[in-house]
Amino acid sequence: MTKPWKRADHAGGDGGGGRTAILIGRVFEKMAVHTSTVFGTFPAEFAAQIPGAEADPDFGLLESRSLRILGTQMFPTVHMNTRFVATTKAWFGGGADLTPMLDKRRVQTDPDARDFHAAMRAAGDSHAKVADYPKFKQWCDDYFYLKHRNEPRGIGGIFYDYLDCPDSDEANFDALFAFTRAVGMGFLSIYPEIVRRNFALSWTEADRDEQLVRRGRYAEFNLITIAGQFSA
Repeated sequence: MTKPWKRADHAGGDGGGGRTAILIGRVFEKMAVHTSTVFGTFPAEFAAQIPGAEADPDFGLLESRSLRILGTQMFPTVHMNTRFVATTKAWFGGGADLTPMLDKRRVQTDPDARDFHAAMRAAGDSHAKVADYPKFKQWCDDYFYLKHRNEPRGIGGIFYDYLDCPDSDEANFDALFAFTRAVGMGFLSIYPEIVRRNFALSWTEADRDEQLVRRGRYAEFNLITIAGQFSA
């Protein structure tokens, strides 16, 4: 470890808040974890794009948890988040996806890809009444795609959003919450194992160069796709 966890607590202010923790090290070059519980009012131009916010722009975003890890050349970058959003409607969303740094590891037959997909499939299959794993897997493949380069960001995972929770259906809320929790627990079961099996492997300067190119592509996705959505 080169720098210990640096934590910031932004809870308790107007509009809610959250906690952020950042770690910089040798195994994990950079790791960030964020949890938040916030509320407020969407701007009118944004509210028109959000289910249930057209007539009433007030919202609550409860316990949004996000994790992003930049690893070494030999184990993959990962992103995971889960969220519950409430306007005049309410829904769960989230997912997890894996991005190997080296082309030779960016194949579906690689053990890391195979086991990561198996963990996400188990989360979906164990809650099949509310979780359509094939749909969520394809959603991830479609979403995390660099169209201008005609290539995926990584090897995929799952992505889901707008899983509706009507106020009158407590059983549905419980089922969707259980599925979302299973995604987090599945992530917790597989990603540390992926790190353990890879972090001590040797690498070359060419591997490092390839890693930096891949990180650039990762940044491209965030700037073009995600930032573009918000600006639109």
